[in-house]
Amino acid sequence: MTLDLFTRRPMRHIDFDKNLLHGLVPGAPGRLAGDDAAPLLEVHRHAAASHTADSLGSVLGIEKIYSDNITLILDRLLDGYDNRLRPGSGGGVTEVKTDFFVTSFGPVSDVEMEYTMDMFFRQMWVDERLKFEGPTEILRLNNRMVDKIWTPDTFFRNSRKSISHNTTTPNKLFRIMQNGTVLYTMRLTIGAECPMRLMDFPMDAHSCPLRFGSYAYTSSEILFTWRKGPVASVECPAESMSLLQYDLVGQTLSSEIFKSNTGHYSVQVVHFHLKRKLGYYLIQTYVPLIMVVVLSQVSFWINKESVPARTVAGTLLFPHACLPNSFLCYHKPVSPTVSLQSKATIPYWFIAVCFAFVASALIEFAAVNYFATLQANRLKKEKARREKLEVLDAGSDDENAISLDGSHQEDLKRRNHSVCRSEPGEASRVPIFLHQGSAFPQIPQLAGTSPIDKYARILFPLAFALFNLVYWYIYLAKDTMEIARNGVLKN
Repeated sequence: MTLDLFTRRPMRHIDFDKNLLHGLVPGAPGRLAGDDAAPLLEVHRHAAASHTADSLGSVLGIEKIYSDNITLILDRLLDGYDNRLRPGSGGGVTEVKTDFFVTSFGPVSDVEMEYTMDMFFRQMWVDERLKFEGPTEILRLNNRMVDKIWTPDTFFRNSRKSISHNTTTPNKLFRIMQNGTVLYTMRLTIGAECPMRLMDFPMDAHSCPLRFGSYAYTSSEILFTWRKGPVASVECPAESMSLLQYDLVGQTLSSEIFKSNTGHYSVQVVHFHLKRKLGYYLIQTYVPLIMVVVLSQVSFWINKESVPARTVAGTLLFPHACLPNSFLCYHKPVSPTVSLQSKATIPYWFIAVCFAFVASALIEFAAVNYFATLQANRLKKEKARREKLEVLDAGSDDENAISLDGSHQEDLKRRNHSVCRSEPGEASRVPIFLHQGSAFPQIPQLAGTSPIDKYARILFPLAFALFNLVYWYIYLAKDTMEIARNGVLKN
């Protein structure tokens, strides 16, 4: 309380502040000027300092009282509290509600068949022994309180390694509500196994499970449930789910009862559904194979007499069909994470079909060459026979038309005798190869395109297109998601 210097009456602090501003603002009514304002300003300054000190002392006093009350509440809660006993021990079942927030997912290892994830794991339960009444509804405590009260003995059943983060302090959050509800949150990094069947690689999909539950308490003592239901209890932000080889397409939640020799245990299960990205393998495997088959069918349009061109084309493409991406097969894995063990599960029957098409192109040319050779030999024999008959006919006409002397007749007999004794193939020894690379003589009947080539130009592309249509339809429409089975009973 402060006295007004002019009226000598008490005034409140708010009035005091108004008068102070009123006396200092230039042009205000009743404005003080010159030396008359100095004593008044000094008094106001001392009064303001006294008011600030009183306010600060009041705040500190309130904080001291609040802190003492919280300390008394905690001391009372822990007085006689036995953290070795679960809530409701000897009575009902303790329900532990769980949910978690995934901050990052991956990497996923095909070699080790495991995946890694970082998350905030939350557990909530009710402990009647921790009910309190006080100035606050929630006690916000640090990790030191965790060791003083009972907490669930939760462990991850299919975990291979797990880390509880402790930098810079243990990353744990602890809350106690007035009704005894306890919230316990911790940050974990889990490396869990993910059974994979790579028979459909690289168009495979996998369901990687995460199982957790109580280590010591059976389902008659502790029952785990999803805090936000089986839909929203696991949050996976899309921006933190970037994987090298897979797409995280979703997750499903369930509750199970695990049977063992020591009893039945409540287990919570999350299946993370992963689908492999196909683009890398399209470029590295499928496109080269398809191109090899297409190039092998170009030989059907090459002249059948161009033996070197058709032979070289087939023999050069044949090894690539047998070993697609041979540089990948021998120098490095098919993908950055797929070793020889999993690479052996690539659908080799697609490679085998491509191999068969390339081999069939070579066989087709062999058939064309074989039948063309048979036709050439048959035409040569017919030509030789015609020439022999022409010679015989010419000799018979000479005997009837002209009377020859003895020497001429003997010569004609020897010539006819030699013609009769000659082999059909020796009658006309014409060069078979007109030029290097030509398999057939220049016979008009052998010119043009082989009927086999004409059919192959249509049937081979149609057959390969039909095969690809069936192959891609089956695999793209097939549900390749693999869900692990481990002998658990679902609720």
